[in-house]
Amino acid sequence: MDYKDTLLMPKTDFPMRGNLPNREPEIQGKWEDMDIYNLVQKRTEGRPMFVLHDGPPYANGDIHMGHALNKVLKDFIVRSRSMSGYHAPYVPGWDTHGLPIETALTKNKKVKRKEMTVAEFRKLCEEYAWQQIEGQKTQFKRLGVRGDWENPYVTLKPEFEAQQIKVFGEMAKKGYIYKGKKPVYWSPSSESALAEAEIEYHDKRSPSIYVAFDVKDGKGVLTNGEKIIIWTTTPWTIPANLGIAVHPELEYSVVAAGGGRYVMASALIESVAKAIGFEDHEVVQTVKGKDLEHIVAVHPLYGRDSLVMLGEHVTTDAGTGCVHTAPGHGEDDFIIGQKYGLDVLCPVDEKGHMTSEAPGFEGLFYDQANKPITEQLEEKGALLKLDFITHSYPHDWRTKKPTIFRATAQWFASIKDFRDELLDAVKETKWVPEWGETRLYNMIRDRGDWCISRQRAWGVPIPVFYAENGEPIITDETIDHVSELFRKHGSNIWFEKEANELLPEGFTHPGSPNGKFTKEQDIMDVWFDSGSSHQAVLEERDDLVRPADLYLEGSDQYRGWFNSSISTAVAVTGKAPYKGVLSHGFALDGEGRKMSKSLGNVVVPAKIMNQFGADILRLWVASVDYQADVRVSDAILKQVAEVYRKIRNTFRFLHGNIADFDPAKDAIAVEDLREVDQYILIKLNSLIEKVKKAYEEYDFAVIYHAVHNFCAIELSSFYMDFAKDVVYIEHAT
Repeated sequence: MDYKDTLLMPKTDFPMRGNLPNREPEIQGKWEDMDIYNLVQKRTEGRPMFVLHDGPPYANGDIHMGHALNKVLKDFIVRSRSMSGYHAPYVPGWDTHGLPIETALTKNKKVKRKEMTVAEFRKLCEEYAWQQIEGQKTQFKRLGVRGDWENPYVTLKPEFEAQQIKVFGEMAKKGYIYKGKKPVYWSPSSESALAEAEIEYHDKRSPSIYVAFDVKDGKGVLTNGEKIIIWTTTPWTIPANLGIAVHPELEYSVVAAGGGRYVMASALIESVAKAIGFEDHEVVQTVKGKDLEHIVAVHPLYGRDSLVMLGEHVTTDAGTGCVHTAPGHGEDDFIIGQKYGLDVLCPVDEKGHMTSEAPGFEGLFYDQANKPITEQLEEKGALLKLDFITHSYPHDWRTKKPTIFRATAQWFASIKDFRDELLDAVKETKWVPEWGETRLYNMIRDRGDWCISRQRAWGVPIPVFYAENGEPIITDETIDHVSELFRKHGSNIWFEKEANELLPEGFTHPGSPNGKFTKEQDIMDVWFDSGSSHQAVLEERDDLVRPADLYLEGSDQYRGWFNSSISTAVAVTGKAPYKGVLSHGFALDGEGRKMSKSLGNVVVPAKIMNQFGADILRLWVASVDYQADVRVSDAILKQVAEVYRKIRNTFRFLHGNIADFDPAKDAIAVEDLREVDQYILIKLNSLIEKVKKAYEEYDFAVIYHAVHNFCAIELSSFYMDFAKDVVYIEHAT
């Protein structure tokens, strides 16, 4: 007798190996044929709504691990809410305007931008964007993310653009939109203004100079023989100097050193003396900063007046306590310059070259002007010290090249009139993690006006007309008309038609007695695009509602999408566009380093799915503390794959031993179960409660570890091992 024939061995067609890279596409193809997303929506229709609003990834290039982490987390949440009593639609979206697509066409595709009209170039941009969307869509679906992939929202769609115009118009109507000349982040490499969200910081080596300004009129406080010392790391802004700022409450000293008498903050005397190399120095006079107001110094290069002003922004953290002020090249400089009636001098053009307003340096790229400017300062006897420092400096997040502050005429969204409403909306929102509230609150509390205009071609036009007298025209009538034009034809019509053709029929304006009008050529900041999605998507679509229950993005979006969304939403509706915000960290390599091509440590989602399968990648997402930065590597994924194997084999054993189980006739009451069965049932129910609570709190790592431990310890090592004697040997009953 073969003893094997006497055993009740498990029977199942559930394979031991998942073979995920091959099986998953088959399963996903079946889901697509079933139209599983819409089947689920019909099944849950009528339930309470739960809306997770998708922050749009940019439509350019293959998806990376950050995309995968983000989309899988969203899928966990939407599916779990759908399974726990909610109607949870998920509409994916894409951000499509902006510089990267322009650059991809002109540099990578060798499109000759200057040989075509703006409208023709924009059509090529749109075609490219749609190609990128299709590529990313395929990759997102391969991750197993369930959503309305056939009807996504896209920022270049006419209906989106039409609603964005409405948002702009409503903000303008309330007085939040204005045009003004003031310093903004400017990218010479992009030839465009940038928003704070488009700035990132990298180390840069810069000259560090101490410069003496001769006092021309001491106003009876100084004797006119003194020199005021300023310190700057941007010598190229010296030609734009119109003043010097001091703090009204700081103490300032006149220091005799090196044969001269120098003015500086008393608290900085020793550090300045050491930096410049003053061997012997003596304080001969002290005054309050407020006593120095309106003293006039002389520009060391051009001999014009440089006015001493009082500014609360002056500190003693570095420098001399006397701050070089160029109103055309700094926000604080601009504000204090306006207070004291200074011009907004900006002798740098859009490409970063010095203009004729900087005599002696015209045509030089601003960074190349540093050396000749310092040389001339030395010739004039005004350069006290030249050194070099490496410091954190703002760069264009697209081109990765340094930016400058440059005063130009731009369109701004002012938040000062509704800042308190914004801060209240932040407080009323549920933040996970909790520090997110403090982070965004402080950003909004401290932020200035938002520069929303860009000097590019590929984007939503700023819907402003100009009368013959130069007066900007933004009325309900023009906004409604342009919005409808965009809904019917798309925003390209703005560049295909003349201003008079874009205005309502019969439109008149007192500033245009001859009936002639022009139109704005700038486009909107892409953050205004995506920041308008609460109206262009949540309000526009019948299957969604505003406010959304949740926004979920990376932690960089506190200064990006979270910020622009709440700014436009509160401006238009008085309320936040979201009830809750959840943020995650960044995906790093196995050693905790940022992924980069130069390091060769980039982990590509497509490669992971081809090697391990999407479920392993998804299980990795579940395993990490995603609210912090997370690590991923081949070794880490192999560990996750081993956990998957353990869970799978547990299921296979269970499947194999219930092959002949019929609940209708084989089920028994709980009290009739053996004690060991009742024990494991209690453990199972405890696990279910723990898992459900963790899903509610978005704590997926708890679920991962709880399920793994239950399978590996409670079931595999104990219950199933114990049960083998019963299920293999005893007769079926």
